[in-house]
Parts: sequence; structure tokens; C-alpha cells
Amino acid sequence: MITTLSSREFNQDTSRAKKAAKTGPVLITDRGRPAHVLMTFSEYERVTGKSKSILDLVGMKSAGDIEFEPEKIQSFSKPIGDAL
Repeated sequence: MITTLSSREFNQDTSRAKKAAKTGPVLITDRGRPAHVLMTFSEYERVTGKSKSILDLVGMKSAGDIEFEPEKIQSFSKPIGDAL
């Protein structure tokens, strides 16, 4: 459900706009024309397709529940004869 508010209404009742954004985008008009859209951050992530990075996941409380099985490293160095 899209909610439309004028810039004046948005400035006078920001909490109303934030509550409305929980159910759908809030269209904010300026002089009767669409100027901005307010949405929740989770909706923004969904729309932009942004996925969480490893840094985001490290900070998660439930990060320990994520299964992660890195590939074993065979060797860190080359034999001495190959270095020259």
C-alpha cells in the first residue's frame, strides 16, 4: 500500500510517515510532484538486491549458527628451486 504525503505533512508528522513505511512505500511530494520515497531499510535492501557481506555476518549474534566449511589449503609456499 502506497501512502502519499506532502513535504509539509511529512515535516509535521514524521512518526506517521515512519509507521506508514512499515506497510509500504511513502511517496513524499513537493509542490504536488513526487520528490522522495521513504521505505524501511529491509525493503531498501530487498529492492536494491544488496546482500550481506562477510563483515555484516561476523557482527551477527547468530553468526555461529551459519555453516561454513572452507576449502583446505594445500601449501602456502613454493619449493625453493622454483623461486629463481
